[in-house]
Amino acid sequence: MTARDVRDILGARVLAGESHLDDEVRSACGSDMMSDVLAFSKDHSVLLTGLCNPQVIRTAEMLDIVCIVFVRGKKPDEAMLLMAEERNLIILSTGHRMFSACGMLYEAGLRGGAV
Repeated sequence: MTARDVRDILGARVLAGESHLDDEVRSACGSDMMSDVLAFSKDHSVLLTGLCNPQVIRTAEMLDIVCIVFVRGKKPDEAMLLMAEERNLIILSTGHRMFSACGMLYEAGLRGGAV
């Protein structure tokens, strides 16, 4: 699956990284707790979160996360978008709640992997 597929499945808006939408995503992680993301996320994944602060960008960079999806219509500020662009991260925003967004991606074939 590509980040473009994620965008289309969730009906999300691209806020940063549009030129990277064809990047592959292999798994997904949904959490507002970055400690859980650090513990359970895999490389080339998409992170779904409602937490909207710079720590999300820093966590994604450490874990080779390809795409961050802000759920519940959350929108990062310009400083976060600039951080994402500098790190070649894709930033999406969707109005779906996290549970629904994760379910939609799971139904489309994206998995999170075993704990």
